[in-house]
Amino acid sequence: MVENAASDLAAQVEDTAPTNYAPLLDWVKEIAELTQPDSVYWVDGSQEENDRIAQEMVDAGSLVRLTDPQFPNSYAAFSDPADVARVESRTFICSEKEEDAGFTNNWKDPAEMKSILNDAFDGAMRGRTMYVVPFVMGPLDAKDPKFGVEITDSPYVVLSMRVMARIGTDVLNKIAETEAFFVPALHSVGSPLEPGQEDVTWPSSDTKWIVHFPEERSIVSYGSGYGGNALLGKKAYALRIASAMARDEGWMAEHMLILKLTSPENESYTITGAFPSATGKTNLALIDPTLEGWTAETLGDDIAWITPDEDKNLRVVNPEYGFFGVAPGTGWHTNPNAMRAIAKGNTIFTNVALTPEGGVWWEGLTKEKPAKLTDWLGNEWTPESITPAAHPNSRFCTPIDQTDMLAEEYFNPEGIKLDAVLFGGRRDNAIPLVTEARSWQDGVFKGATLSSARTAAAEGKVGEVRRDPMAMLPFMGYAAGDYVQNWLDMEDKIGADNMPQIFLVNWFRRNDAGKISWPGFGENARVLKWVVERLQGKGKGTDTPIGVVPTQDALDLTGLEISEDNLINSIKFDADEWHDEIPMIEEWFEKFGDKLPAAMSDELDGLKDRLGLNS
Repeated sequence: MVENAASDLAAQVEDTAPTNYAPLLDWVKEIAELTQPDSVYWVDGSQEENDRIAQEMVDAGSLVRLTDPQFPNSYAAFSDPADVARVESRTFICSEKEEDAGFTNNWKDPAEMKSILNDAFDGAMRGRTMYVVPFVMGPLDAKDPKFGVEITDSPYVVLSMRVMARIGTDVLNKIAETEAFFVPALHSVGSPLEPGQEDVTWPSSDTKWIVHFPEERSIVSYGSGYGGNALLGKKAYALRIASAMARDEGWMAEHMLILKLTSPENESYTITGAFPSATGKTNLALIDPTLEGWTAETLGDDIAWITPDEDKNLRVVNPEYGFFGVAPGTGWHTNPNAMRAIAKGNTIFTNVALTPEGGVWWEGLTKEKPAKLTDWLGNEWTPESITPAAHPNSRFCTPIDQTDMLAEEYFNPEGIKLDAVLFGGRRDNAIPLVTEARSWQDGVFKGATLSSARTAAAEGKVGEVRRDPMAMLPFMGYAAGDYVQNWLDMEDKIGADNMPQIFLVNWFRRNDAGKISWPGFGENARVLKWVVERLQGKGKGTDTPIGVVPTQDALDLTGLEISEDNLINSIKFDADEWHDEIPMIEEWFEKFGDKLPAAMSDELDGLKDRLGLNS
């Protein structure tokens, strides 16, 4: 009976496949036979298909179609309360050797993990449709397009992948025509249905695995239907697997926004920024500068692939096709560019609140709270409610080409020349508003010791400070020491004179009253202007043991109301705070063991010398 079912599924794959590319067909047949879905469907990526799947989900109660004209052709989904974020404790890098996964990653022997996963996936898609989603990261006409195929039993994933990546027939045809390698990305919500069993609106499993095999370049995810756990082109491919590819191929896959900034003199500069989730990364990527004559254009808010070109310049491209942004804190008064993109519709919201008018709301969308809502858990909500209306990690999934400020270079398959890199976290003290690194090596040190308060996007105690190297702590596909070394090696590849300048920023420093000193949001353009001035060899600065910080009159404060005390607190370097910081850095570096690059020890020793701590 089981053999007959497997044979029938293999035949169905053959009969329905719009391709004869053997490596793909063989893999799809293998997974169909293992997971035993009711049917197999090859996703073509069309609008008709998208509308049909969305309607099926609405009919099943898994999606809510929004009727408020402020959110055209948009939907809201609501996850199981136990499936709301990345599950770092269940995320694994299964390299052949444990030392190659490093101390930041969970590791299991690949053979042992495959046995566990085979048991989990045995019959996991019974009662469901198995969708085959061909996708490409970045433009399809790139010199070296990076392909993937996600198999999933979640229609929510299909709709979201269409927003976040280029998917469907054109991609499938290019894979077959070029006989390309593709990353096999297998996903299941882990909730099979028995005959006659009624489905739930958000199927998932208490057992969760998000597993990466870096040498094989493959991904397997089980049990979660949420975000990067399930949209496998995102963090799993574009960072964890791509970072391993990048190490082997001589480039970098980074958790970074990409911003093009143009001065009143019409000189343009490209800046990337690495910021842990929910620390203002999307707001900076979509910044509306408050300084007259300055314009900003975005190329992306989350992922940057950085590659040396033939002229030994670093070029950067965004491999994604949409925004998967944190909703709370995003509003017309804080991020109008994001809101203008969302207002064009075609958005999937997850775990936000519903309005009586058939729209959505979340904390920070408007300054005034609505009188009545249905919260993300389905409960009636009013401003007097003690719980938030939207989950702190609620999301909007919006096509990037709806962004008015999208730079035309976004569509260039080979990207745009990179001029500067920002590393930023959320710290109450120690880290000034902006600090220019003394060298590329010092900049890598700043990135390797980057620290930020833990957010709702990750497991753990919210507010706890953790080290987050290059904002890649949950996303490095191999050992952290080797990852830092890849950054250092880039200077050897293209030369010190060709490297972008590195800056450390912190919008969140607090004053003695416990209030954040710097206004942030669009006013961060004043910091970006100083960064550009430093690139130009201008911009006033004070040399400190940690690098160059702005002088009190260096930032353009035209039209900004900020007290002198708050300005000084924002930009100041405090040696006493760094005396406290050094032991924490030493403790952090101990975790790297013998994989800590010698250059990082040298930088730490140099910093201690400048602070007078080695005498």
